[in-house]
Amino acid sequence: MPVPSDARAAVDPAPIVDVAIGYMAAKQLFAAGEAGLFAALADGPAPLDEIVARTGLPARTALILADTMVGLGLLERGDAGYANSPATAHHLAGSGEGVDLRPFLTFLDGVSYPHWLGFGETSRTARPAPLDLGGDRLGTFLGGVMTYNALHAAMLVRCYDFGGHRRVLDLAGLSGSFLAEALRAHPGLSATFMSDGDLVGHAENTLAAAGVEDRVEVTGGDPLSGEVPTGFDLVLLEHVVHRFDPEHNRRIVAAARKAAEPGARLLLLDFFLEPTGTPRLIDTLHAGEYLVIDGTTVYPRAEVEEWLVEAGWHPVDVLELPGSPRVIVAEAR
Repeated sequence: MPVPSDARAAVDPAPIVDVAIGYMAAKQLFAAGEAGLFAALADGPAPLDEIVARTGLPARTALILADTMVGLGLLERGDAGYANSPATAHHLAGSGEGVDLRPFLTFLDGVSYPHWLGFGETSRTARPAPLDLGGDRLGTFLGGVMTYNALHAAMLVRCYDFGGHRRVLDLAGLSGSFLAEALRAHPGLSATFMSDGDLVGHAENTLAAAGVEDRVEVTGGDPLSGEVPTGFDLVLLEHVVHRFDPEHNRRIVAAARKAAEPGARLLLLDFFLEPTGTPRLIDTLHAGEYLVIDGTTVYPRAEVEEWLVEAGWHPVDVLELPGSPRVIVAEAR
């Protein structure tokens, strides 16, 4: 039966089109960041001709990029010309006020985006595309990942009060940024960072740069086989569970429980899927990102919480961090 004309008119195709052309917005954002568009507006609004002079972009390109950023809410336009939004002023203009996300954009453009060109094959096979980290690509990869982790750390400290804790363990984590942010915000806090491989050196450098290295013990060790220190009233598992299979994750959360005092808190930070309701888009997109990049897994939150309960943790809350993963908050039973 034909659809009535009034019903056809009421069907809005915009959601489909908006998603389908989303890569155009991302590529223009990457180009704008690389050209220094946001840095050119760091001192305040400017007309198009000044943007052209400051960035060296052709006038036609500058107009396209600037107008697209206005349409995306990343620039504002008024009588004085174009101006950064609060977010771009904070994170893309090089002002030093917030986490500078420009290395993250460079990683997305130079490493992640080319990988996504093969996502059709990855989705059919559930196998990641080969990841080439030769030449300067390794530096781009690490710079982007660690920058994004620094954002997560800043958002965690904004959303969770570390002030009620004395001693925190970052177990098998990826980045020293989480302890760096917490220790800078709370001078009475001390910490231990335990991980293995090159992550130890990265953490030492990050903590030293933050000026908090005197309150952190950085130790190399495998949490699955090594001796984990004890006596902590807070344990942090940041970006751990997506890197391991379920059995290894059970062992890690059990090791975290042994490290914790009775009544201690656990903060388990990662992306999670939701089997019911409307999923959080940033979680599902990163499930695809982890699959296509290296084959790691974004797990359903309910499955992760089952591991926690088995190990003696009681989930009590879930925190949503802006532009970042979520955090399962649990207490040691």
